[in-house]
Amino acid sequence: MGWLWAIIVGFVLGLLAKLILPGKQHSPIWLTTLMGMIGGLVGNAVARAIGIAATPGIDWGRHGLQLAAAVLFVFLGEMAYMSMKGGKERA
Repeated sequence: MGWLWAIIVGFVLGLLAKLILPGKQHSPIWLTTLMGMIGGLVGNAVARAIGIAATPGIDWGRHGLQLAAAVLFVFLGEMAYMSMKGGKERA
């Protein structure tokens, strides 16, 4: 069940990251989900490192770090995808 939640959270984080990033992204949904999953893992690691991984109530700090990491990784994934695809940005 842990993998299912990782995929669902990665999907949601990836979509939120795409909404935050300016312009149109051309990367496929599977790449967005994968980058969202990586962002979630990195955000959790950073939250654990600074001591806010387990707080009473809703972990807004951890969720914010997950989203920030997802935005970064979706952006990097988009750059890598467009570079490998070899196409120019479409209007």
